[in-house]
Amino acid sequence: MAKERRTCYLVSWSDRNRPAMPRHTASGSPIQPRIGQAPRLAWKLEDAKARFSEVVRLARSEGPQHVTVRGKDAVVVISVEELQKLLPPKTPRQGLAEFLRGLDLAGLDLTRDRDTGRDVAL
Repeated sequence: MAKERRTCYLVSWSDRNRPAMPRHTASGSPIQPRIGQAPRLAWKLEDAKARFSEVVRLARSEGPQHVTVRGKDAVVVISVEELQKLLPPKTPRQGLAEFLRGLDLAGLDLTRDRDTGRDVAL
């Protein structure tokens, strides 16, 4: 069974009237999507800057938006909801006194034996 080769197409708003060209790597070979992943479109930096509100809208409605600089992935614009999923949950920091109270040190014996020093022969 032969593998089907897919080509990712980079389409920007400014290029909408021209036919889409395959996106290529620096070596000249087309970028292939990972197995099981749908091909994703990337924004050129100048297009993302010019249409930033659309990039943000798409990030909120469709998912992460990739921005490239000179053909290489540079940044990803994600929604706040996606960011909250990635970050650890916020827990309020407690003060030192609350921390020590929470250790339950009541059962700990903190008494010391009387220490009179040591005998030194001079």
